[in-house]
Amino acid sequence: MKLHLKEKTVRIGLLLVGLCVAHFGVTLFLLSNLGSDPFNVLIQGLTRMVPWPAWLAMTHGRVHLAVSVLIVAVLLMVDRPQIRIGTLVCMALGGPIIDVFTALLTPVIHAGLPLAIRITVLAAGCVILAFGMTVVICSEAGTGPNDLVAVVISEKSGKPFGIVRMCTDLAFAAVGFLLGGTVGLGTVICALLVGPVAQTFMPISRKICTVCVKKYQKVER
Repeated sequence: MKLHLKEKTVRIGLLLVGLCVAHFGVTLFLLSNLGSDPFNVLIQGLTRMVPWPAWLAMTHGRVHLAVSVLIVAVLLMVDRPQIRIGTLVCMALGGPIIDVFTALLTPVIHAGLPLAIRITVLAAGCVILAFGMTVVICSEAGTGPNDLVAVVISEKSGKPFGIVRMCTDLAFAAVGFLLGGTVGLGTVICALLVGPVAQTFMPISRKICTVCVKKYQKVER
């Protein structure tokens, strides 16, 4: 039992590293001012168009949390084993991590930069997000709610994760746009790029996580 608990600790540590890397990428393309990621476009649309009761005071952050909780609730019924402690960690820490990176990076990356540089920042953010996301998934400690949708669909359909992730991103963006969310060049690039890039990173991230866990287990024995 002692070894089992320590293995969980290592996996959660890997998840936290991947979460920070992924949200560093998210912050980069958000600061490029070329469009939000597809999931947040959906949140924008729900925040703007859904007639929430005034007493709920549903801000973007609260709607994001509410949708994440709803996704987790649905997945608990569809594929309960996929919901782990790391899923809750991702829900709780995602926003604060982005806030920290935003404060650090805003003086360097801003809307006044040339378009070519902002597109480069956007593309770099998508690649970094894809890598961090695969580390989170391969840690097997839990996956963020919106990423978990693609993971579950991929496993149940037998389709490649990269294709499924691209399709879910396009669906989030389309529904969000119809509800009034803002879709920009960055949204399209993110939807088309993150899934396929994540697919290429998946074997590397899986190997990294496996090596870290096995090495730690050897030390403890």
